[in-house]
Amino acid sequence: MKFSRKQRTSLEVSLTPMIDVVFLLLIFFMVTTTFNQQSSIKINLPEASSEEAESEKKIIMLIINAEGLYFIADEGEGETHQLINNKPETLKRALIRAAGQSRTIPFVISADGNTPHQAVVTAIDVAAQLGFSRVTFATKTIPES
Repeated sequence: MKFSRKQRTSLEVSLTPMIDVVFLLLIFFMVTTTFNQQSSIKINLPEASSEEAESEKKIIMLIINAEGLYFIADEGEGETHQLINNKPETLKRALIRAAGQSRTIPFVISADGNTPHQAVVTAIDVAAQLGFSRVTFATKTIPES
């Protein structure tokens, strides 16, 4: 008696479903990844060169404490001077005296973390009215634990 054998079909592994799953995982990870948001804050970093420009030597530093009081740092004497009051006119006169005729001098605002928001907004508004083009904020980097 002759038994006929069934022909076996060759086994093939289809890679199409596996490729689809890999692409779905790739899309999932791309969509759910959070990116670092530091690029939304514009910071003017100093550039080093062998020769400094004359305007780069002077910086106007405005310090605002937690109570909203203004202090202007004097580079020449190494001292900070408190302004008489918090009025915009007083701040404007002090900035004109510190900057002279130049409005391209870097103007750095260093505010306490608990400073009233209005004090910082007033400082930015006065700087804009006077035409300062290089206004930056001093920040402190928190170390990751």
